[in-house]
Amino acid sequence: MNRRRTPRSASAEDLLSTLQHLTARARQEVELHQARVELAGALQRKMLPAALPSLPGLQIAARYAPARDGLDIGGDWYDAFLLPDGSLGLVIGDVQGHDVEAAAFMGQIRIAMRAIALSASDPGEVMGRTNDLILSVDSSLFATCSFLRLDPLTGDLQSARAGHVASVWATDDGRSGITADAGGLPLGIDARQHYPVTRRTLAADGSFVLVTDGVVEGPSLSIGDGLERVRRLVSSHAGATAEELADRVLRAGALTGHEDDVAVLVLRHELRPAGAR
Repeated sequence: MNRRRTPRSASAEDLLSTLQHLTARARQEVELHQARVELAGALQRKMLPAALPSLPGLQIAARYAPARDGLDIGGDWYDAFLLPDGSLGLVIGDVQGHDVEAAAFMGQIRIAMRAIALSASDPGEVMGRTNDLILSVDSSLFATCSFLRLDPLTGDLQSARAGHVASVWATDDGRSGITADAGGLPLGIDARQHYPVTRRTLAADGSFVLVTDGVVEGPSLSIGDGLERVRRLVSSHAGATAEELADRVLRAGALTGHEDDVAVLVLRHELRPAGAR
């Protein structure tokens, strides 16, 4: 009696072959996905400063986290740099959009603002000239931003804001708050913008924290409530190092349920004895 393969056994072989093909294709897709993730991360890192300045009595720390899916290249950025007169420039911002164009636009703004700040000491002028430059390249994108200038010897802190989320501060003696600085429209919208400058003095040891909206806003969390949550966190850890505080704020941002990329910039300031250099 001859035994022949039944249609059932033939179907099983076909199924096994199909399964092997799908497994190989899935493996290729996973490898491609991972490559895209690594490429996105590498591009974002290249757009951000490789190192932050270090000054006596000051600690600066920054954190960046990509969008939730790990593929979108975001437009959030931070920067910190020394100015010719010895002052410190601090910047945080958020470009509209989450793609390569937004990341490239972010890189242009960061470099432009750093270059303009070398010749313009007033934060409002730096913001206004950056805004005019952005409009001159005829881009459809815009960005929110905060620029701060700190004199490390006097503690004089000047800031200008272009539609960006407020900052949070806390001192080691128990005081804390959310900044309510006046500001102008985001960069890249209107050429006739005036950016008022807010001046304050860092007269006690403490921390000043700048964030992008993904840290304080989510599907079920308003910006106001998010800022208040960060204020309480910073106040309860005011004596922490800048690195520790940046980590804590970034972790708090992950609880908002946001799908945006996020950036955190922390300035830890400590008073030095009179006459110290």
